[in-house]
Amino acid sequence: MDKNKEKRLNRLKRHQRIRRNLTGTPERPRLVVFRSLNNIYGQIIDDISGKTIVSASSNDKDLRDGVKGKSKVEVSAIVGEAIAKKAIEKGIKKIVFDRAGYKYHGRVKSFAESCRKAGLEF
Repeated sequence: MDKNKEKRLNRLKRHQRIRRNLTGTPERPRLVVFRSLNNIYGQIIDDISGKTIVSASSNDKDLRDGVKGKSKVEVSAIVGEAIAKKAIEKGIKKIVFDRAGYKYHGRVKSFAESCRKAGLEF
């Protein structure tokens, strides 16, 4: 098996294991992070109704200009701050953080810490 495919499958297994114990409720929705090779995406989801409440990514039109020329870790911090501001505007302060099987390191850590700085509580 290809090494990258194996890594991806291991991450998906970890994500399933984590998701068994994590659910987003209307009072405390789930903030999930997804990182691709070049971009990072965040969604705040209410699992009971199955709806995405807020989302942000490094591809968003309003963020695209602000992230040019920055490192991936810096971009992650910008996206984390943006999603936290949108969540607070919608009245969401407390969330459950879902790292989606990624290690809490690098881009994921930068994303989470900037969300906390902007006012979200995990």
